[in-house]
Amino acid sequence: MLFNSNAFYVFLPIVFTIYWLIPAKYRWGVLFVSSYYFYMSWNVKYVTLILTTTLVSFLAALLMERTESKRKKKLCMAAALFISFGILFFFKYFNFLSKSVTDLLQRFAIPVQETTLNLMLPVGISFYTFQTLSYVIDVYRGQVKACRHFGKYATFISFFPQLVAGPIERTQNLLPQIEGEHTFHSEKAIDGAKLIAWGFFKKIAIADTVAVYVDTVYNAAQTFTGFPLLLATVLFTFQIYCDFSGYSDIAVGTAKLLDIDLMTNFKSPYFAASIREFWSRWHISLSTWFRDYLYIPLGGNRRGAWRTRWNLLVTFLVSGLWHGANWTYVLWGGIHGLGQILEREWNRLFHRDPKKRSWLRIGLTFLFVSLTWIFFRANTISDAFYVLTHLLTGITNPIAYLRDGYQAFQIAGMIQSSGLKTLIACFACILILLLYDYLEQTGSVWKRIGSLKKPLRYLLYFLLLFVILYSRQLGEYEFVYFQF
Repeated sequence: MLFNSNAFYVFLPIVFTIYWLIPAKYRWGVLFVSSYYFYMSWNVKYVTLILTTTLVSFLAALLMERTESKRKKKLCMAAALFISFGILFFFKYFNFLSKSVTDLLQRFAIPVQETTLNLMLPVGISFYTFQTLSYVIDVYRGQVKACRHFGKYATFISFFPQLVAGPIERTQNLLPQIEGEHTFHSEKAIDGAKLIAWGFFKKIAIADTVAVYVDTVYNAAQTFTGFPLLLATVLFTFQIYCDFSGYSDIAVGTAKLLDIDLMTNFKSPYFAASIREFWSRWHISLSTWFRDYLYIPLGGNRRGAWRTRWNLLVTFLVSGLWHGANWTYVLWGGIHGLGQILEREWNRLFHRDPKKRSWLRIGLTFLFVSLTWIFFRANTISDAFYVLTHLLTGITNPIAYLRDGYQAFQIAGMIQSSGLKTLIACFACILILLLYDYLEQTGSVWKRIGSLKKPLRYLLYFLLLFVILYSRQLGEYEFVYFQF
């Protein structure tokens, strides 16, 4: 069930109504049933996977808490990690590993038959697996108490707003809210509705609108040259941001309707003034997960300069692999890891203040991030390098560069008179997005809008809804991060 589907537009009001009508002590049950219904709407068969991961982590945590033996605790944790990672590996990485090994052996003239399985990637498996792993590790470390109510724990793992694409919630934040009782607050519900609307604006008016241009170019990258490659790269920079942060906004807003607070997953990332700052603003739940459960356990920055560099690189390579079973993602993660290492060395050698902000630094960081998105979106490494080396072909003659690009779009059937108007309107929406993110850095935009006089305030609300409804007729697209 997509957030931007008719089914969800019916599902959410029903859940909201039932949730607030029944006694408070039973509300977790509404969340449990609705979350599993939400997940089973994708594929009923795969509900066994999330149930298995949930049950294994639940039992492992209880066993760890009931034993004083450190060795037994380690065994329980290791078993939970092995089973959870095993399920994730089998469904997400088995075919990738098989193909990679086969290709390597064939390069050395070793005849071998590739073994692949006809598997469909379960929606959200990377997200709920990481959430169960953090729970098990936190219980092992003694940072949280093991939950003794399986139903409430299962609801914590499967909570439908953030189940399939995050934020990856921590036990300390979400589980106590699932276990607690809630009171309806109209102001909080209104804030949630506004956040949902803003998420739909990002997803429908921007991400889905530019998807057709990006997909047409990147799915046949080596048939294009020059301006179409540049435009598709710029558009994807905003597509991936609006698609993913739009999902997070809808998730956080939906949770607010139920008096539950999820963590903020994005903080104006394209206004970051360094690569390191970018990752403190982008997909924050995943960045902090890798920091706490991989980077710091590897030694963090506590074991000397070279070990710090190595830990950074490993963390980002693993982060890239987490995003997808393709070497393009691994390379993308590696580039960001190297970028952070070089950035640290630059600041150290030239005594630069890493916290200093300027428009030049923001611009250079945005350029770096945009170019690295090429590896994230390209279907193959070959396509990625082709795009990178051909997107400025012919730019020394700007008029011809734009004219030839326009003609290439026409031949591909992407730009008709209405399509061009849609693209221009989309760029206007991107400017609104950038203005919102810029203002959000110094305070809530919605509070500022709320302080406006009623006629102007409601005019802005009406325009936002109009743009969403108008854009929705252009098509319905799955969220990009569902594939991870």
